[in-house]
Amino acid sequence: VIFIARGENETAIRANGLTLITSQGQQIIYPAMVTSTPAQLHDLDLIICSVKSYDLETSMESLKPCTNDKTIVLPMLNGLDASERIKKLLPNAEVWQGCAYIISRLIAPAVVKESGKINRLYFGAEQRRKENLQRVEVLFKAAGINARLSTNILQTLWEKFLFISPLATLTSYLDVSVGEILSNQQHKKLLSNLLAEIKSLADARNITLSESIIQTTLDKISSLPCEATSSMHSDFKKGGKTEVDSLTGYVVELGKELNVPTPDYEKMLFGLTEKSLKRVVGL
Repeated sequence: VIFIARGENETAIRANGLTLITSQGQQIIYPAMVTSTPAQLHDLDLIICSVKSYDLETSMESLKPCTNDKTIVLPMLNGLDASERIKKLLPNAEVWQGCAYIISRLIAPAVVKESGKINRLYFGAEQRRKENLQRVEVLFKAAGINARLSTNILQTLWEKFLFISPLATLTSYLDVSVGEILSNQQHKKLLSNLLAEIKSLADARNITLSESIIQTTLDKISSLPCEATSSMHSDFKKGGKTEVDSLTGYVVELGKELNVPTPDYEKMLFGLTEKSLKRVVGL
């Protein structure tokens, strides 16, 4: 297993390994190699891509020298368009799809802290050899990863997007935690509206989601720690880049493409874009 990392993380992993702090205790992982220069690597069998969506193209460009037509690329990003974007950059690679449910933060270089009780990874691919998919599932499980091979990965991705997009958008727009949203009726109504708008898009795309999916998602959000928030909200608070294009803007653009109204998403995208612009110019 090789880690591709940059800057302080690369230095810290090389010196001390990657520290994981979870409900099960603390664990230190030592990869076979850590590098910030993928070009020096041989052809890779499986690439698990877990960068932020705004770094996807840059990361994939750097991986071109170590991929071939047998390389499998598994994106684990928030959003729905990662696989399409990767295929444009690595047309010869076999690109799968995946998503993860977890609350974790990088609290120091090479130190990741997990909170909450949600810890699952889903992956799959349409029209791909089942043996390869099952082989990777075995590898994940042998490593102690709670991984599940999805028989309908498109549906699984939309279910995850229905969970993460409204949460990321609303926590960032209101600058509040999950508990503050759920304890305020107006905030909770906005959350329901965002969920309904994404469900309408899924219906227009002929993505089969259960009729109870909105309530199921609300229940899932309600199970999160009250102090929990989204990584996009954390990025906004830190003043760094955010995934607003993939998690909020994508909904608005898809709504226009499908002629499906997304009024609350449009309002929040405008507010978040304005907030980003003010931060850039220092207002």
